[in-house]
Amino acid sequence: MTPPRTPQIPVVVLAGFLGSGKTTLLNHLLRNRAGTRIGVIVNDFGAIEIDAMTVSGQVGSTVSLGNGCLCCAVDASELDTFLETLTRPSARLDVIVIEASGLAEPQELVRMLLASDNPHILYGGLVEVVDAAEFGHTRQRHPEIDRHLAVADLVVLNKTDRVGEAERERLRAAVAELSGPAAVISAVHGRIDPELLFDPALQPDHEDKVRQLTFEDLLREEAPDGHEGHDDHLHASYESVDFTSDIPMDPRRFMEFLDSRPDGLYRIKGFADFGAGDRDNTYALHAVGRFLRFVPRPWARGEQRLTQLVMIGAGIDAAALSAGLAACRADGAERADEPGGADDADVERAMWGVLRYVQEQAPEPEAFDAHGTADPREAAAEA
Repeated sequence: MTPPRTPQIPVVVLAGFLGSGKTTLLNHLLRNRAGTRIGVIVNDFGAIEIDAMTVSGQVGSTVSLGNGCLCCAVDASELDTFLETLTRPSARLDVIVIEASGLAEPQELVRMLLASDNPHILYGGLVEVVDAAEFGHTRQRHPEIDRHLAVADLVVLNKTDRVGEAERERLRAAVAELSGPAAVISAVHGRIDPELLFDPALQPDHEDKVRQLTFEDLLREEAPDGHEGHDDHLHASYESVDFTSDIPMDPRRFMEFLDSRPDGLYRIKGFADFGAGDRDNTYALHAVGRFLRFVPRPWARGEQRLTQLVMIGAGIDAAALSAGLAACRADGAERADEPGGADDADVERAMWGVLRYVQEQAPEPEAFDAHGTADPREAAAEA
């Protein structure tokens, strides 16, 4: 299978009812992007720094804001058009964030992304922002928040500085019950580590001699003294687990591990070596929430054949995850390249579970699982 010719850009949906702090969270991401080029799509006017947008261009159209961001104010029906614009190589974006209207149905945006035939995008997860201080009142006014939480991949319990410790723990438990397997993290003023949502750029943007004003510039100027110092320990709200193995993974065991991954494990990224299962390719793995996808890539000449994974979540057992992955390594009896190992038919059957998650085309809109995201296995089977 031929891998994509161009990198796929993750598209993150940022949702939450009016006043939850999703715009503050988005501004935080823009301020702390560290060279990452972020494309922003806003599907209702007035949602983000409209004054800043009018400085640089006309609201309602694609607006170039210099080295840092591209921002659009769009209607949902225009989403595909703007995604096509933002994924052009000339835009050089690393991630796209869609800020949903406060009264939007985030599941519909997720459906549109998963059904898109744009080969340059990759689903980056649904992030639901919840106002801790107003959660009870919000549920009374908008009972549909229960449905929104049920389809979220990551829940940010925001404004936790406005409630006491006991109430905060009660809210976390209530939100976790409604959101099922989603990771739940606490935040103040929307300050979360950007690495939860996207990988930082390897190098800062190269500064042009003359360039337009960016969101990052504006927000840095507006930040109160000492504000950015609070961002130093954002990693404390989640855990990251690294795993490396020079022994190929047994595909059957590995898929069993992924199918039973624990609640709170939000992202898995990296590469998997399946040894004799596919000697020609390493498999890039992208998992967010319950969404899972593999993309095969040919091994480069002389490349060391390793499985390298990073797992990110909240409330996860790091030791258990590492042990679980270690148990997925193929032993001699299961490796076709070892004397007395498995025969080719056994290896091929074991790879079926992996190949069902390899998608060449976007899934059909109706192929959704109980969590509200597309079931890649069903979509692949129907393709």
